[in-house]
Amino acid sequence: MLQLQNIEKVYRTDTVETLALRNINLQVDKGEFLSIMGPSGCGKSTLLNLMGLLDEPSKGKVVVDGKSTERLSDKQMAHFRNQSFGFIFQSYHLINDLKVLDNTELPLLYRSSASGQRKKLATEALEKVGLANRANHLPSQLSGGQKQRVAIARAIVGKPSIILADEPTGNLDSTMGHEIMDILLHLNQNEGTTIVMVTHDETMARRTHRLVRLFDGSQVQ
Repeated sequence: MLQLQNIEKVYRTDTVETLALRNINLQVDKGEFLSIMGPSGCGKSTLLNLMGLLDEPSKGKVVVDGKSTERLSDKQMAHFRNQSFGFIFQSYHLINDLKVLDNTELPLLYRSSASGQRKKLATEALEKVGLANRANHLPSQLSGGQKQRVAIARAIVGKPSIILADEPTGNLDSTMGHEIMDILLHLNQNEGTTIVMVTHDETMARRTHRLVRLFDGSQVQ
């Protein structure tokens, strides 16, 4: 489903060169739920950004569903990313002026979907996370856990084959964190969605199929 081959990522300024990732070789199988752990600054989010085609490696290549992405144009990359990936972020990234339903259907605006179809799919996604009754609320009217549920609904509305989650429980208490994990596990187990999750929480990581650890930009487990 997802392969990273000999990945290296270097950030350069006029005076400083920082090696963020080195010699990463990683395969994520279809239907797998993989967690990535490591200390702050070890390259976890950088790795997730490369997996999701939000950034390009300095060396190596990313292969998604058997297709190498290194020669795609920016437009092709954006289309491929929109079709293949759903993203969940620690800080939700909801648009405060938009209602929950409108936030959820945002990824579909980049497709040729009619308004009625977008609303239907967004409503179905909200039903899956138990928030259909909040469709007309604004983000400011929601709790942190509810905001993250909306973020999950937005990530799955386009029926992506892979969900990339960056600290999805990081801003939540343990009870709400486990509720969010239950939703992700349900998507993985019942709908076959492949999920890669960055986390600092060992307890959450143990609930996934496999754990990869990073240290100073290198894969150590």
